[in-house]
Amino acid sequence: MDPVHPLDQLHGNSDHDGVDVTSWVSVCPRGPWRVQQKWTLNRSQQAISNSGDFASRTSSFCPRLGSLCRVRVRLKANMDESETEKGDEKLSDQPDQSVTDVTEAVAAAFPRCQDSVLQVPLGDWTTLRLGEGQCDITEACLEGMRAGEKCEILLSPVGNGSDVSVTQPAEENLPLCATVELQAFTPGRESWEMSPAEKWEWVKSHKERGGVRFRSGDVWGAVDSYSRALKLLIALHGHVREVEKKGQEAEEQRDTNISDETPHLPLANDFKTIKAELHSNLSLCQLKLKQPERAKASAAKATQLEPAGAKAWYRLGQACQMLNELQEARQAFRELLKLQPESPAALKALKDIASREKESNAQLGLRLSKMFS
Repeated sequence: MDPVHPLDQLHGNSDHDGVDVTSWVSVCPRGPWRVQQKWTLNRSQQAISNSGDFASRTSSFCPRLGSLCRVRVRLKANMDESETEKGDEKLSDQPDQSVTDVTEAVAAAFPRCQDSVLQVPLGDWTTLRLGEGQCDITEACLEGMRAGEKCEILLSPVGNGSDVSVTQPAEENLPLCATVELQAFTPGRESWEMSPAEKWEWVKSHKERGGVRFRSGDVWGAVDSYSRALKLLIALHGHVREVEKKGQEAEEQRDTNISDETPHLPLANDFKTIKAELHSNLSLCQLKLKQPERAKASAAKATQLEPAGAKAWYRLGQACQMLNELQEARQAFRELLKLQPESPAALKALKDIASREKESNAQLGLRLSKMFS
């Protein structure tokens, strides 16, 4: 099945001037999915005051990192039924929510499901915290929406990237068509507006969430969490070095007046260790997803950052084995043996490499003998 469907399959008036359609790829527990988003009404008409004064005051703004969003996702089981929907349909089936109501709400906690593409309760209003990655598809939609807006999305798997072991999503037959409604949201911040301490807290939460997802079998979700953490670490790198430098200067001057933010940040060496762990964990996920080239690159970064990281050397060796780069694999496992001389996994891997090379040499000798016989 072609993963990209014609845009006119989306509901609404496809002939309307200025139709706003966006397309991207989102990561779900079952793999990458193509998302096509279309606004059900002209955006200038759609931002009606469905959430009290809050909607009118923030009509030109969208949720950002950390925003609590009151959202509802509904499937359209029959794509033809939506043609009869009224354009000025009221977004909420319950009393309007103000920003105070959303602020007092708590982000809903519900487990991600392996056989579901949309990781939110369908048909019900729920509260999500933008940036946590509970549902990548929903979050990507919310980042471009204003309070009181509604959009439609068409979902289809990308190539062979989706988990073929799951024959059908729990929601409906493919392709999936759904609506996303944003009733209200609290203010958030862009990552560059956040303090270093706030970014560090997000890094730790993403790392922890990635481990939970991996242990539950949600490998794609773990990749998403580790990638989010690494993205935030890029912005923290310069600040960590600056803080450490100031700390050294303060110690030399016997000055104890250090910024309030410094106790919340890691030292440069700890920063490198955590970054290396994230790359190593990402490499493990990529190995599970049969992406050896990416796994090799991630593991190599981990070993550069933390040469004493035994797991990263082992994963680098595994990735090189999958790529049939036996010399590089051997070197990686030898580095592991320097750290763990009795490592059964490394010793077994080296034996396997020697066996594969012996078999390859025998086959080469046989071909050569036939050429000159």
